[in-house]
Amino acid sequence: MRVLLVNQYVGTPDTAGGTRHYSLARQLIRRGHEVTMVTASFSHMLRQERLGAGQRLLKQVRDGIHLIWLRTPGYDRNGPRRFVNMLAFARQVGRLPDDLVGGRPDVVVGSSPQPFAALAAEGWARTRGIPFVLEVRDLWPQTLVDLGQMSPAHPVVLALTAVERTLYRRARRIISLLSGAGEHMAAKGADPAKVTWIPNGVDLDVVPYRPPEPGPRFTIIYAGAHGLSNNLDSVIAAACRLRDLGWADRLCIRLIGDGPEKPRLRERAAREGVSFVQFEPPVPKEQIFGVLQEADAFVIATQNTDLYRWGYSPNKLFDYLAAGRPIICALRSPYDAVTEAGAGLTVPPDDPEAMAAAIIRLAEAPPEVRRAMGERGRAYAEAHHSFGVLGERFERVLMEVVS
Repeated sequence: MRVLLVNQYVGTPDTAGGTRHYSLARQLIRRGHEVTMVTASFSHMLRQERLGAGQRLLKQVRDGIHLIWLRTPGYDRNGPRRFVNMLAFARQVGRLPDDLVGGRPDVVVGSSPQPFAALAAEGWARTRGIPFVLEVRDLWPQTLVDLGQMSPAHPVVLALTAVERTLYRRARRIISLLSGAGEHMAAKGADPAKVTWIPNGVDLDVVPYRPPEPGPRFTIIYAGAHGLSNNLDSVIAAACRLRDLGWADRLCIRLIGDGPEKPRLRERAAREGVSFVQFEPPVPKEQIFGVLQEADAFVIATQNTDLYRWGYSPNKLFDYLAAGRPIICALRSPYDAVTEAGAGLTVPPDDPEAMAAAIIRLAEAPPEVRRAMGERGRAYAEAHHSFGVLGERFERVLMEVVS
């Protein structure tokens, strides 16, 4: 097959963030297919422009993947400028010349970290009579309703709902990262028979397991975006509780990454006097697994919202599982990989006391108990979230559409 994949936020191994499509593309290439990926030049994760001054686009080949970077306007936080950035990328996708993508593909995949890019990819495919596959990463506009607290009757929500229904109706197949999202999609007009679950995963070839080594402090690592949905305020609140319980000299909490909330979070930590909470810059994907091996445990925090009733599949969760350390996960969802794998402790979101208690419980647990949790998490990632496994499922969906 010749596959054209459109995703505004493609991550590569030399940058921070998820590399889902990069890893899936490598799996397709190993199986004899050709892959071209179209993405934006402005990095959402790093808030940085990849292209030089005056450069409108960049074509390059990495690991056999044909990458096309389209220049888009920058922004510094979620707001009107980011909305302009989304529309600018979608507009360029809709106008892609056939020769730029190397001729006619056999199938077009449009991913919806933002829905306008997927809609533009669908329109590009439809005008050429090429089958279109929709990948749903975030449920737009449900995310704005549940997390952004927008009214279901808001004009923006109504417009995005119309886009959502159109994509569900026109897609030949739908790939969902969320295991329970088929119910939501069916309520919006999707045919449940078209929906396939392919979650996020991890490239185990670059994540060798190394048993933890004891250090002077019990080290907890968070590596990921510092945004509203990541609820790192609850981690700082838990740190305040731990400080009051006399644990400040026994712990180190490392928050690695970047995002619009990071300056405010850093100021709050300084104001609260929790100096054992450290803020560190983002680390490229190809280096992050070495850093994760320095942890005794990992932490994930979410907002207390109904958004995760259809599933939860962040990249960092599977990186943590593969690294083989216990995980503290603050989550309200019937789909909880940490509990299912026996890989750590799940606590209610927005409950700093529960998170602090879980940290103390792990810190006081015998090393062999923590090690067993980490090994169960690693085995779970190998069985269910290896990109070797997920790449085969991705290929099968595309082959069925093409044939």
